[in-house]
Amino acid sequence: MTNSEPLSNDLSGAMTPRATWRDYLELTKPRLSLLSVITAMVGYLAAVPHFEWLRTLWVVVGTALCAAGVASLNQYMERDTDALMKRTADRPIPAGVVQPGSAFVLGWILCVAGLAVLFKLVNGMSAFLGLATIVAYLSIYTPAKRWSRWSTEIGAISGALPPMIGWAAAGRTNPELGWAIFAILYTWQLPHFFSLAWTYRKDYAAAGMPMLSVVDPSGRKVARRSFIWTVLLGVAGISPTLLGYCSWYYFAFAGALGAWILKHAIMFLNPATRETQARRLFYVTLAYLPLLLGLLVADRLIFKL
Repeated sequence: MTNSEPLSNDLSGAMTPRATWRDYLELTKPRLSLLSVITAMVGYLAAVPHFEWLRTLWVVVGTALCAAGVASLNQYMERDTDALMKRTADRPIPAGVVQPGSAFVLGWILCVAGLAVLFKLVNGMSAFLGLATIVAYLSIYTPAKRWSRWSTEIGAISGALPPMIGWAAAGRTNPELGWAIFAILYTWQLPHFFSLAWTYRKDYAAAGMPMLSVVDPSGRKVARRSFIWTVLLGVAGISPTLLGYCSWYYFAFAGALGAWILKHAIMFLNPATRETQARRLFYVTLAYLPLLLGLLVADRLIFKL
């Protein structure tokens, strides 16, 4: 007998794979959760007056638990539509590996644990913003994907809140910088997810989700909105210098990164190359964000503005 996934009997008597720790880890969307942790740390490191290792650790743990819990609950709520889309049909719940009830319980345990860590070991405002992120993602964004073409813009609010958790954990100093980082995260998500939604528009259509890429089959509106939000992202990217929180070295590099991503957003406007440029813009956004945020933190730590 060869090694394989452990099996268990379902109610019908059929043999189904038994969930492993990797399946439960997949429920937490580790890459997306890691992004939440990184952006929270950016907000924290950019605003903290005095670095504290222990406090930093609790910010990471609390944010990670909240992000993991939200991801698990999101997969619980979207298990029916996930089953209809090729790119999500193999997720643990639609694949029948993890039971919906298990994901539901796991999600709430993680969320409550994360909020408790932030409240008891960091501060009340970071816990409040963590709760706001959970509520916005689960009660506004997730349902909106089923009925509104504006779901991407709505969902970007919850996606931009993690750096505010870090900012609050740092003592809410430099409020303008906190909002500038929020603006960077918010505007970045729009070209990032619009390009992704165009690439997977058939999946969203099959799931009955009225995404802009579904209701606008030409792609003109998707590309146009991507372009507009990329312009605004460029402005948000240089705003820390304009607000007096970063050096002109940061301004120059942030401006160059903004020009780089804008070039690809402009190419996405061309109907003849829209299909390939959607993927290219998506990958450029993946590179843009860590480069810009890393630059921002490095500038703040070096120049202490």
